[in-house]
Amino acid sequence: MGHIIAIDGPAGAGKSTIARAIADKLGYTYIDTGAMYRAVALWALRTGTSTADAQRLGQLALSAEIELPGHRHVHLNGEDVTEAIRAPEISAMASAVAAIGAVRAAMVAKQREMARHGNVVMEGRDIGSVVFPEARVKIFLDADPSERVRRRAGELPDEHHGTLAAELAERDHRDRNRAESPLLQAPDAVYLDSTGMTFEQVEEAVLGIVRAKISNGKA
Repeated sequence: MGHIIAIDGPAGAGKSTIARAIADKLGYTYIDTGAMYRAVALWALRTGTSTADAQRLGQLALSAEIELPGHRHVHLNGEDVTEAIRAPEISAMASAVAAIGAVRAAMVAKQREMARHGNVVMEGRDIGSVVFPEARVKIFLDADPSERVRRRAGELPDEHHGTLAAELAERDHRDRNRAESPLLQAPDAVYLDSTGMTFEQVEEAVLGIVRAKISNGKA
């Protein structure tokens, strides 16, 4: 197994964007775990599987063939679903699906298998605490709730910000309080609050943490 950089944190903290950039900079493979759960949610939606049917969802997760080619695409059972998994209804469903133990067990097994083939940057909610507690570098990327809303809102009109804030608050509560692999900072993870920082500043801070770990003989 190669080197693993684990980046955890709440929704809207910018994990995916920064993890992809760091992977590109270092020549590592980027693994978007959130996209994997979205893929399972998409399949569940297409098959009419309820989020209350934990057994069936676990079966779907086990049998799902998920590939993440080129850092930018998501394939489910041979189909490019990169755009389909970003639909709002999939986002909401993915959070519920990710709280199911059987689904998480299946995804963790797939994530560990992916990491066997080289150096990876992996982001999610429980990468450093559950999936790879032995990760070479662990970072908990956070930001003030209002900052996370602003980043998620993008070009949306101001009147949508209140709804988005409520959705993020609900997501935070669900992620932090779920029974299976709740969102938490691993004891040995470096906490990084990106509030008020530009993307370039966050990128340099993360690269600095990686370099420090390497120079200390921890990676």
